[in-house]
Amino acid sequence: MERPIAAAGQARAWVFPAPAKLNLFLHVLGRRDDGYHELQTVFQLLDWGDEVSLRLRDDGVVRMARAVPGVPDESNLALRAALALRHAAAGGWGVDIEITKRIPIGGGLGGASSDAATVLLGLDRLTGASLGVERLAGLALGLGADVPLFVRGRSAWAEGVGERLVPIDLPGRWFLVLYPGVAVSTAAVFTDPRLTRDTTPMTISCFLGGEGSRNDLELAATALAPEVGRAIGWLSGFAPARLSGSGSCVFAAFVTREAADAVAAQVPEAWRAHVAHSVAESPLHREIRRFQKLQWDVAKSG
Repeated sequence: MERPIAAAGQARAWVFPAPAKLNLFLHVLGRRDDGYHELQTVFQLLDWGDEVSLRLRDDGVVRMARAVPGVPDESNLALRAALALRHAAAGGWGVDIEITKRIPIGGGLGGASSDAATVLLGLDRLTGASLGVERLAGLALGLGADVPLFVRGRSAWAEGVGERLVPIDLPGRWFLVLYPGVAVSTAAVFTDPRLTRDTTPMTISCFLGGEGSRNDLELAATALAPEVGRAIGWLSGFAPARLSGSGSCVFAAFVTREAADAVAAQVPEAWRAHVAHSVAESPLHREIRRFQKLQWDVAKSG
């Protein structure tokens, strides 16, 4: 087990990225006996997202230093992730967690899951727990189906409830991500009677070859939140647009940033747009490697 970076450094807050994701397609194959759904999707990581600040404490208190608006602390996945890691590592440390939210809540971009994964990976390094990615991914699945994606840190083909991941190489593209100002409940979408659950499975090679794919949640999501449908229709006037996850965010791909920026400049005032680039590897993993090097440098000099 590695030691923490330095006891004297515990007063310092360390900031780690928590990237957003897109679902390039999402097929619902059926419902399982446990009530969950069998899915196929491709997760595309982005170079944009939240930031998570972690400040170690020596009194054993694990808390949100600042509440996320609209999210009670007891429901916050980031706080639950910290408690799960401390239990798994049998640690006595505490931590103040602060999240700078950029990913819309209820937007289908994986914000809460990404924040939780960042807490797991960041605290694993900061505290010297060194559980490693495999054990952290196991903890992550207990928090939510999307959390293992962010722990593993690669854009991926996913099956099951989203936990069976195969890294996939995707072309670099610019994405215009559009938030139409409304949130969509994932639970409401998956229980909506308009949701079909019988899509024929496809293969990775079929997807990469351009065979037809879609987001099976789109019909239910747009019925529950008509503004989402309006956003898809508006964005489709410039490029093929699709819902991410259960919504509410929609997106379109562009070859150049200039093309994406040109469309973003025309987005109606009631909506919010962000232009981001695709990444194969999570920026969180790159930051963790940089932090690990800093840890070793401090250890050698101490």
